[in-house]
Amino acid sequence: MILESLLAYAHIAALLGMVVFISSEAALCRGEWLNAAVVERLVRVDLLYLVATAAVALTGLARAFWGVKGASWYWTDWLLHLKLALFVVVVLMSLRPAIAFRRWRAALRAGRGLPPADEVVATRRWVMRAAHLVPVIPLAAVFLARGYGH
Repeated sequence: MILESLLAYAHIAALLGMVVFISSEAALCRGEWLNAAVVERLVRVDLLYLVATAAVALTGLARAFWGVKGASWYWTDWLLHLKLALFVVVVLMSLRPAIAFRRWRAALRAGRGLPPADEVVATRRWVMRAAHLVPVIPLAAVFLARGYGH
């Protein structure tokens, strides 16, 4: 039971980290606040978001394989597949902003200045869309944990 509790804690902590860093990206990615320091910070925050996202995936796999219920219980539940699909969609949606942040930093370092306002708005929309999907994942997890998908 201690292992199960620690695995659950690690998974929840990783998810909270993911939420913190995607929220930070959304807060920082605003045309009226954007300057060279914010662009640098966006790239660092995005790296932390990537680490937190990887931690969510790894701790989730650890729970599935080493948890009390076992892999066969999880992998036959459609709610797990919903969770995984939503997670993959969020990750894919996060690629576009990640690439934009790095492109902005490269442009700044090359002396080409800040991105145009419309590009900042479009990038922030992608961050916000992904951020709004993230809370649906734990909703599916709550039902999964209680056996509703079986």
